[in-house]
Amino acid sequence: MSEVVDWLLLPLINLGERTIPANIAWHGRIMVLAWGVAMPIALLLARYYKVTPRQNWPQELDNRFWWDGHRLLNYATVAFSIAAASLVWSTTYYSGAARDLHACLGWSIVFLGILQIIGGQLRGTKGGPTAPRLNADGSVLDLQGDHYDMSPRRRVFERIHKTLGYAALVISITALVLGMWVANAPRWMFLVLATWWLSLILIALKLQRDGRCIDTYQAIWGLDPNLPGARVEPTGWGIRRLPADFQKSQ
Repeated sequence: MSEVVDWLLLPLINLGERTIPANIAWHGRIMVLAWGVAMPIALLLARYYKVTPRQNWPQELDNRFWWDGHRLLNYATVAFSIAAASLVWSTTYYSGAARDLHACLGWSIVFLGILQIIGGQLRGTKGGPTAPRLNADGSVLDLQGDHYDMSPRRRVFERIHKTLGYAALVISITALVLGMWVANAPRWMFLVLATWWLSLILIALKLQRDGRCIDTYQAIWGLDPNLPGARVEPTGWGIRRLPADFQKSQ
């Protein structure tokens, strides 16, 4: 057992003992927390938890569990990223092509994270029964909204937001692995992170197979095919759109 522990504590390339400055070590820890943990969970919530297991859907609509979790985790990811980047803003401890590539990828995901938050503010209005347009006196004018009507603005937002989100996920995985490589991190770190990511992949495959990737429009407003945005195809792959007579089994 002690031999296994000793092997796990060895650096990946086994170049001998190497001390990592505290600012770089904390940079790595925070980035792993942000992009290795928080961001993948935010993606899983948005894709598979628009309808929760105990929700009486489609009778109970617009469950905000996924929205609140996805938004808060993404805000946390960007905040952690900025904090982590500030720790190594002017460090010259490492050099070489691998370090330069890691830095380039790292700044790319920070930029993408900020861009996602800004883009989220440009998604347009919600509309529908829970967010109608109001007259000056506070009375309901109509139910129009970019999301309820699936306006061109909303459709463009969804394409950009989802594309950039998945791109950030791929880039962040590459940046994290490359960062641990540059720092010559111990082997147990690679194994723990790889096990975590494999677990998330297996969970995602299970949720996808179970049909949990439900169309956002139906999750929020129901299955009525006459709703103004109901005829617009969902943005993305593997999204489940259900018939009007669907009834969730209890």
